[in-house]
Order: sequence, then structure tokens, then C-alpha cells
Amino acid sequence: MGIKTGTLKAICISKERGTAKTEVEQADLIEDWGIADDAHGGKWHRQVSLLASEQIEDFRAKGAEVINGDFGENLIIEGFDLKNVPVGTRFRIGDVLLELTQVGKECHNHCAIFQKMGDCIMPREGVFTKVIKGGHIKKGDYVELLLPDASRPYTAAVVTLSDKGFAGEREDQSGPLITSMLEQAGYQVAETKLLADDRSRLEQELIRLSDSRQVDLILTTGGTGFSSRDITPEATIAVCDRMARGIAEAIRSYSMTITKRAMLSRAESGIRGRTLIVNLPGSPKAVKEALEYILPQLGHGLGILRGTEGECART
Repeated sequence: MGIKTGTLKAICISKERGTAKTEVEQADLIEDWGIADDAHGGKWHRQVSLLASEQIEDFRAKGAEVINGDFGENLIIEGFDLKNVPVGTRFRIGDVLLELTQVGKECHNHCAIFQKMGDCIMPREGVFTKVIKGGHIKKGDYVELLLPDASRPYTAAVVTLSDKGFAGEREDQSGPLITSMLEQAGYQVAETKLLADDRSRLEQELIRLSDSRQVDLILTTGGTGFSSRDITPEATIAVCDRMARGIAEAIRSYSMTITKRAMLSRAESGIRGRTLIVNLPGSPKAVKEALEYILPQLGHGLGILRGTEGECART
């Protein structure tokens, strides 16, 4: 695990979300919560936001009159190119330990800075962390950056596609089943989502989970049939850089030994960046059968994507 050092240039907090933060000299961080008295604390993955001081200075050089906290950032750090630091990286500030959970974020409502400058750096330059270990920090503290251990567990996200499930008319059984099977296999499930069969929305989620959350594996369930609302394969193809169709073909081949209707599945599998995306069937029974079949083999492929395993060929 590599270690680099930087400096904590500023600490900023606010009482309400969606507002600029006010600089303070010191603060207490609470484990699995965030900064005491800051509105972004909570049981979620974006407890403490970080922004590089170098990026703020570059923005000021363009004529922007901004002060610390204007971007809604909690901690301003000098010495790291934060936007290129991988998820899973940890930051040690004294006794405090933060873990990077997301790079960048979608900006739904343009802030006052964007309205004035036509740009804002937080959505693309800011990163988000959760508090692994709490403690006290103060302006000027040294910051240690610890790159993630290659042997850390694989991370995953589960996305269920169901109009009726999204409307509350049907219980999602497949999503929780996938989550349980992944956790039993040693994966860390970072997020679960229940969406309507909406191609644009699914594409947005697949991109966010791959690029910002940087999960190793995304498993979708539902939306792979012949209905006009079944758009999961099209969304998957649209966001992938490369296809990995052998996985989807293997699921279909195995499922054909159970039911001939498996030939009607249009499921796909592919790769975006270093994230593998696999479409699973919609029914809990079919999900269980498919996942039991492919899960033991996925680790090698994920290791290649992560860079911890090499390609192998047998003669």
C-alpha cells in the first residue's frame, strides 16, 4: 500500500445542505457519520467531501472570486490530484481515517458559482469519503494518502429493473437475493437500486456506478425479455466500452438445460472502464441458478480488470 503526504489547508462546515460552508479552525469527526455539526453527516457514503486546493487556485486564476467553502467542500487538501485517486484510497489525518467512496458527482441544480462563472469544479474535481475512524483535526494537519490494498474485497452494485416494483406494486425479491449471494461470496455491496424500466435512467446509473463509485461488478436483474419496456440490454451495450458476451452466453447455455425458454433471454454482459456489468434474469429462481453458475468464475476476470491477476492460457 503506497503512502503519500499532503496538508489540510481548510475545514468547512454548514448547518444546511445545498449552501456554502463556513471555514473553521478545527473539527471533530464521528465514525460512520461525518463532521460534527455539518449537515452532510449521516449513514451514507458521502459523509465528508474533499477538494484539492490546487484546483481552487486554478479556478480563481480564471477570475472567480471564491472563498473556502463556497463549493460546499468540507476539507481542502494540498498535495494530491484528488480526481485521479481511486475509490478505496484512505486518508489519515492524525487519528482520523477517511475512505474514498466516490469521485465527482452529478450536479442537479447549478449553484451560484456556476450561474456566475458558467462552471463549477466540485462536480468533476470533488471527491467524497466516509469516516472509518473518528477523531479531532485542525487546519495545517498533515494528510497521509494510502492507496488501496490490491487484496481488498471486490465491490458490487445491484440494480433491479421493474416498473411494478418501482411503483410499489410488487416486492423486489431478486435484488435482495443477489445482494445476499454476493455478500456470502465475500463481496462488499456498495449500493442497491430499484428502477423503473427507463433506458436513460438506467444508463445514468450504470455510468455513475462505474465511473464515480468505481465498483468492480454491477449485476442487473430484469428487463431482458421481449417486452417493449425491456431495455436493460440496450442500456448495457450503450454504456460499455467493450462487450464480454461469453458470460451472458454461458448463462443462456446453462439455463437452457433447465428451461428451453432461456433462449428468449436478450441479456448482455460487458465492461465499462474497470467495471464488469452483467444482466441477470428477473425471476428469483432464475437469478439464483444463473448466479450460482457464474459467480465462482467471475473473480478471475475482476482480478484482471483490477490489475491483480494476469491472463492465463492452458495448453
